[in-house]
Amino acid sequence: MKGPNVTDSPSHWNQLADSVLQGHQLTPEEGLSILEADDASLPGLLAAAFQVRQEHFGMDVQLYYLENAKSGLCPEDCSYCSQSAVADTPIERYRLKSPDQLMAGARQAADNQARTYCIVASGRGPSDADVDGVVQAVEQIKQDSGLHICCCLGLLTPEQAGRLKQAGVDRINHNLNTSRGFYDQICSTHTYQERIDTLTACRDQGLELCCGLIVGMGETHQDVVAVCGELQELGVESIPVNFLNPIDGTPLEGTEHLDPRFCLKVLVLFRLAHPTTEIRIAGGREVNLRSLQPLGLYAANSLFVSDYLTTPGQPASEDHRMIEDLGFRVVRHTTTPPEPVIG
Repeated sequence: MKGPNVTDSPSHWNQLADSVLQGHQLTPEEGLSILEADDASLPGLLAAAFQVRQEHFGMDVQLYYLENAKSGLCPEDCSYCSQSAVADTPIERYRLKSPDQLMAGARQAADNQARTYCIVASGRGPSDADVDGVVQAVEQIKQDSGLHICCCLGLLTPEQAGRLKQAGVDRINHNLNTSRGFYDQICSTHTYQERIDTLTACRDQGLELCCGLIVGMGETHQDVVAVCGELQELGVESIPVNFLNPIDGTPLEGTEHLDPRFCLKVLVLFRLAHPTTEIRIAGGREVNLRSLQPLGLYAANSLFVSDYLTTPGQPASEDHRMIEDLGFRVVRHTTTPPEPVIG
């Protein structure tokens, strides 16, 4: 299907949204035009994104709660990360939390109205003992609360992915973070292809995929569009869109490539390119969107609530108030995650 002629006119953005709702897949040229649109086009872009968001997700917002299950002690050299081997950051460093501690985190997730509990561990990949601990906790959490569970444990073998699936893990998070062409600028200790291989192994075991990116590390607009396209090919269920928080002591300390308006354009891009996929405003939301945070929910339908891994988020009560003020509603957790409404 040939795409419409996209310009900065609001009517053209509306036509693009209509085309997407009729089954058109956003082209790289259309994606680039969104990122490079004039700031005066932002109201029209958000209206187009909301048209698609409302069709498939209504006024729902799904909340995720992060549990930093293992902190620091990582041998990898990812330049954005405060837990990497090359970071000089005053973070807590500890090995994998006990199953009891992970279950306590699940109770916190439920108290914060989260639908999904995210168990995140630093490192290249988990040991079999780490997988044992996560499996034990997940089995009990599923029995006690029925929370939707996502695990982010690094590079996984097919056998480890299978054990997690059998224990009740619903989804694996493993981000691409940036484009294939830019990847060696942010990490040298593992490859982009290794990340793809982990995602493939998890999909083969029947796990849902949560996979996104970090914007603002010095990549080009073309790199952002390329990741967007790669995620289309992978067919992931959830896309966390992170905006770089350049933490002191990391190689990207002091990096300033973003402004709130560009961040909103990125969210519009991902909504129009992935109309039925959950889009989450993830790390760096408060730092980069600042006073424009609420507008992000006209494109995205998901947030992290409370804190991130090593940096604080805004209080959960403020997130809940923001959602309520916008007229949206929080989707409470159920034993089966809600499916998008396909119009």
